[in-house]
Amino acid sequence: MPKIAITGITGFVGTNLKNYLSSYEIEPLSVRYVPNQKFEINADAIIHLAGKAHDLKKVSKPTDYYEANFELTKQLFDSFLASKASIFIFMSTVKAVADQVDGILTEDAIPHPKTHYGLAKRQAEEYILEKELPGGKRVYILRPCMIHGPENKGNLNLLYQLVAKGLPWPLKAFQNQRSFLSVENLCFLVKKLIENKEIPSGIYNCADDEVLSTNEVVKIISFVLNRKDRSVAIPKVIITGIAKFGDVIRFPLNSETIQKLTENYRVSNQKIKTVLKIEQLPNTAQSGLEKTINSFINK
Repeated sequence: MPKIAITGITGFVGTNLKNYLSSYEIEPLSVRYVPNQKFEINADAIIHLAGKAHDLKKVSKPTDYYEANFELTKQLFDSFLASKASIFIFMSTVKAVADQVDGILTEDAIPHPKTHYGLAKRQAEEYILEKELPGGKRVYILRPCMIHGPENKGNLNLLYQLVAKGLPWPLKAFQNQRSFLSVENLCFLVKKLIENKEIPSGIYNCADDEVLSTNEVVKIISFVLNRKDRSVAIPKVIITGIAKFGDVIRFPLNSETIQKLTENYRVSNQKIKTVLKIEQLPNTAQSGLEKTINSFINK
């Protein structure tokens, strides 16, 4: 039975992955950036989840991202190369490529990250890709889009709170399409990569098969809560005006918030499905979101 070392195992993805891979011997690997350090790897595979997440409150220092997401990954990857471990999985992000997407994001897109979070992740990707792999070793760089599932604390929770309180969703007039990723689908993909020695090393996008609009997400939340969908199509010109006013007085409904809630961000998962020889992932986008919302209710 292969032994798997996981960094960031106490986080959202790590907790779900540990449970999903319960048939394997799992070893938590505690890591934190310290200059010139090396790690002793006593496992067959390493899943590197640890790092600094995107800071929505914008209070983090740029160096925090580069130390946690780039320098630490360099140290861990160098330790992997010097070890007997055969598999290295690095959890990157679609933000290492683009903050905004026109069309559908594929692995062939030329990276143009804009944030320190995305830049640091991309630097880590480049470092891994430029190294020559010894025989028998496999390396996978995964680029997930917005991940959701039990214990998720991101924007989906904010939408859930809005619907749960009976407040109207005011942005129905905006039509968008964006990709999500069920944490169960992510765990499924990771397990397949570990088990299949024929999968070539490289970069792989991770996303659910279907795309959803934010309006559809609100409908799903309303359905799970057995609430009426109270979405309101306030004219875009009025919303834009409110957003500009919010920029000045630091109101929650500002231009950046509107952008995040209504932007298109479609991600292709075709490459990883092709190499795994599967037509679809176990969970649909809707079923995965329903599980996520139910976890909010139960909590």
